[in-house]
Amino acid sequence: MNTFGQRRSVTFTLVAINVGVFFLATLIPRLTLYMAISPAALLGRGFLWTPLTYMFAHGGFSHLLFNMIFLVFVGPAVEQRMGSGEFLAYYLLSGILAGLFSVFAYLFAGIPVPIVGASGALYAVLLAFATYYPRARLLLFYILPMRAPYALALFAAIDLISHFRGGIGVAHLTHLSGLAFGFLYFLIRLGINPIRAMRDGR
Repeated sequence: MNTFGQRRSVTFTLVAINVGVFFLATLIPRLTLYMAISPAALLGRGFLWTPLTYMFAHGGFSHLLFNMIFLVFVGPAVEQRMGSGEFLAYYLLSGILAGLFSVFAYLFAGIPVPIVGASGALYAVLLAFATYYPRARLLLFYILPMRAPYALALFAAIDLISHFRGGIGVAHLTHLSGLAFGFLYFLIRLGINPIRAMRDGR
């Protein structure tokens, strides 16, 4: 993967927070319970901070590792194009809205599970990367080179199929929600149609 220029501060601050929270949670296991977003936490216990904090908690080392590797390689390029302040707002807002939407959707579907992880926000980052750098190639599964828009479409398709097949242990709807809210952010806030930008950049 290309990072397209110098590393920027917000991306690595986000990585540092995620890593720090993970190691703190290994010392205080109950911390994850207070950070995860779920109907019980949000509505029953009044944990109103969880739409933000769930993004910084992870279900295990591999979950953290793959999310942070992705953020390190793709985040700086997006931050460079958006600017640090805009990138942070985009990351946090997409992640918060993805968490809120998916947790209530799961509730109405009768699956009131807790959700943790940065993947909702990271799907928004992947959308931004594909929008700004449609000719860039990503190493799919760290092996297969693929143009960013095609990688985005493939991941979205996998999540969509997995969601309707009832995949266990992965919040596929949160991933898709992050992608959708990232798309709306580009349309409403930035005045950019990601589909058109990816198509025109081919």
